[in-house]
Amino acid sequence: MKNILVAEDDKDIVELLALYLESNNYTVFKSYNGEEALDIFKNNKIDLVLADIMMEKKDGYELLKEIRAISDVPFVIISAKTQDNDKILGLNLGADVYITKPFNPLEVLAYINAIFRRNSLDKPLVIGDIKLDLVNFKAYKKDIDLNLTNSEFKMLSMLMKNAGKIFTKNELYECLGNTYCDDDNTVMVHIFNIRSKIEDDPTNPKYIVTVRGLGYKFLESYYE
Repeated sequence: MKNILVAEDDKDIVELLALYLESNNYTVFKSYNGEEALDIFKNNKIDLVLADIMMEKKDGYELLKEIRAISDVPFVIISAKTQDNDKILGLNLGADVYITKPFNPLEVLAYINAIFRRNSLDKPLVIGDIKLDLVNFKAYKKDIDLNLTNSEFKMLSMLMKNAGKIFTKNELYECLGNTYCDDDNTVMVHIFNIRSKIEDDPTNPKYIVTVRGLGYKFLESYYE
């Protein structure tokens, strides 16, 4: 669950945004001036800041500058200041999005969802020594390119994204874009090839394990 800091001096707007955000499983921290917002940010794990510009004690621009000095957390401005120079200033200071009032809360929610979706794709998936670059479709072990085939990457990606979940051979076959698997050897060969690249000892796998009678799973944690 992501934590969102809403900094806005209009309490009705804060409550409106909180209603939409919380109904979409976000946790909301509320603040009504820039100083309070900065204090909340420094003392809590905040995943995104949603802030007005015109606030007491510390305006949104100052809040943005001080947060940017310590963090690259996504920052969304919502403001009644609609001039191009206001938008340009906010974006140049490091805001990710500048939304003008009046706004549709569903639009704000869509921007936030898009930011988190983009960031999750940009961030590599790492378990143990194995790292998946989901943008460039590369897999690494101790930063050495494993040179996976497209099918191997798709299968490894599915297993790692759902670490701990057991997948049947047919489910793994379907993730390659195929229909029902009537040949178990196809999946077994792919698993064998992946293990040969990611495991220190493919005959005694530490990452992809066989669950007898059910299928395969990628372990959620790895211990030497």
